[in-house]
Amino acid sequence: MLHVRPHPAIALADDHSIVRAGLRELLLKARGWQVVAEADTGQEAIELARRRAPDVLVLDVSMPDMSGIAVARAVRAASPRTEVLMFTMHDNESLVRESLAAGAKGFVLKSASAEHILDALAALLTHRAYFCPGVTEVVLRGYLSPGTHSLNDLLEGAEPLTARETHIIRLLSESRNNRTIASMLDISIKTVESHRTNVMRKLGAHSLADLVRYAVRNGLIDA
Repeated sequence: MLHVRPHPAIALADDHSIVRAGLRELLLKARGWQVVAEADTGQEAIELARRRAPDVLVLDVSMPDMSGIAVARAVRAASPRTEVLMFTMHDNESLVRESLAAGAKGFVLKSASAEHILDALAALLTHRAYFCPGVTEVVLRGYLSPGTHSLNDLLEGAEPLTARETHIIRLLSESRNNRTIASMLDISIKTVESHRTNVMRKLGAHSLADLVRYAVRNGLIDA
């Protein structure tokens, strides 16, 4: 039987200091757990995982310098014993799937109750998965929906992509956010968003996960 250590090492990664402060106070008051490290950027979260190897990292999906998905993947590589709990206001099914693929073991909405956050941490501290009720419903809807598209459906009759659109798919599939892509290509964020909209329309894609599957199938990124 697995046992939680008397003093679990919990780290927080969120670019909003007020969110971190609220979580820190909740954990201490409710369970006597202390936060051992904090980060307000994705790169800082990866570095603290490498240096401190916390038991659980509570990670916001939307970090300012890189996506939380990319951070989760890097954290799991840098510190395999660290479980990742995604903590976000977004509840779309593709984001949950991408988080799982990146190695996260829990997913809790910021609108969830304090009990759900505590239950999630208790589960991950014993290496069990946890999803708050709202997220569970989203995932089940995705599996049961008759309108779910296969990869072949996605590519059937797709319009040709421009070289720039192909480049942007590659960058999006590498978990680059719009701001980073705009900076790399020396274009505006609005232009990136426009290219992204055109790509989704041309491919009949409905999520970033669809674009990643397209990129893998067409050799734009490694599987």
